[in-house]
Amino acid sequence: MTSYAAVMDNRQQERRSKMPFFCLYQLGIKKGRRMKARRLNIKAPVYVDRYAGHLMLCAIAIMMLSAVDAFFTLNILARGGEEINPFMAVLIEDSVGKFIGIKLALTSLALILLTMHHNVLLTEKIRVRHVEYLVLSGYTFLIGYELFLLRLAAA
Repeated sequence: MTSYAAVMDNRQQERRSKMPFFCLYQLGIKKGRRMKARRLNIKAPVYVDRYAGHLMLCAIAIMMLSAVDAFFTLNILARGGEEINPFMAVLIEDSVGKFIGIKLALTSLALILLTMHHNVLLTEKIRVRHVEYLVLSGYTFLIGYELFLLRLAAA
């Protein structure tokens, strides 16, 4: 029988190596393997190394629809329309390039944050990824409305 004193107590030792400031996983150079939570029924936010394809497809579609929205907005304004958003109206008056750049930058920053936190629970059943899907459907309806306005302006 081994004595208790002979067994080394490993509980006090740090088993993980220190994370460098610039990690290859965080920079996207080295691909991680974790795509979902390791445990079921976990309530805390779960961050992953890789994102599901449908989430990336949703983010790309939102960025494309945002660019189409900027294009349609400029066409509607050229045909006598009016920008309702006061922040964007100031940007359009200042410079069209600045309007497009800031619009796409704000959209991409929001998408990055939504995608990073896609597993965070907002309510008992609603996660942040559902907000991303809601934004996609909102942009789809907005593009449809802008097409309707362009058709009205052409008639």
